[in-house]
Amino acid sequence: MSTGEKKEFPDGMVPLGNSTFKFACHSGVTCFTHCCRKLELFLYPYDIIRLKQKLGITSEEFLDKYAGVAQGANPYFPAVILRMLDNQEHTCPFLDKIGCRVYEDRPSACRTYPLERAVDRSASSGQRDEFYFMTDHPYCKGHGEERQWTVKEWLQDQHLLYYNMMDDLWAEMDTIFSKNPWGDEGAAGPRQRMAFMVCYNLDAFRVYAQEHQLFNAFKLSKSEVREMEKDDEALLRFGFKWLQYMLTGAPTLKPRK
Repeated sequence: MSTGEKKEFPDGMVPLGNSTFKFACHSGVTCFTHCCRKLELFLYPYDIIRLKQKLGITSEEFLDKYAGVAQGANPYFPAVILRMLDNQEHTCPFLDKIGCRVYEDRPSACRTYPLERAVDRSASSGQRDEFYFMTDHPYCKGHGEERQWTVKEWLQDQHLLYYNMMDDLWAEMDTIFSKNPWGDEGAAGPRQRMAFMVCYNLDAFRVYAQEHQLFNAFKLSKSEVREMEKDDEALLRFGFKWLQYMLTGAPTLKPRK
């Protein structure tokens, strides 16, 4: 680590660092699409943006048709998971005969595989460090392929850098939620429902922001407002700042006097 701190990891988990690994996934491996079945695949806010845009539906339609709410690692905020089909193999709803029909917009968990990503913030410097580990699923024959990668090469090939950046913004929000900012409201209270809408139902949040003239309440340029009116990623970044401002009082936005 750049801070000089020694990071300890659970037994059996060794970060790849600068070492290389072998992996390839294609229709020629005997396990092709085996990992697209019986999944507990958590979706992050940016995942939903990409998927609903790919499918040409609203975020609310996506949540209703393809997602479910589950208890994740955060005891104070629900997680969103991809809903598997109700068939014998419980397959991913986006799996067809030739593979993934949303491949170009697949979730970050699918892109990262066969690696797992962990992010840690240094206690002394506050800097974020990320680590990658190799998964160990006996059914996956991709590990036996000869294609060799560094972690950096894999991240670039899978277009993960922007996904990771957006997921890190979400992780900051999840940390805030883990401190129970809802107080006595408890689960499914008005502020928690608002936060869920901001994170996962951006189309509804855009309508809310326009109806309540939310953009006019803060010092935002006309170009920023125009971007948020049509760009989901810009709106999500604003939504995260607004939630921090509302829930913690952090000076993430400047109110108009």
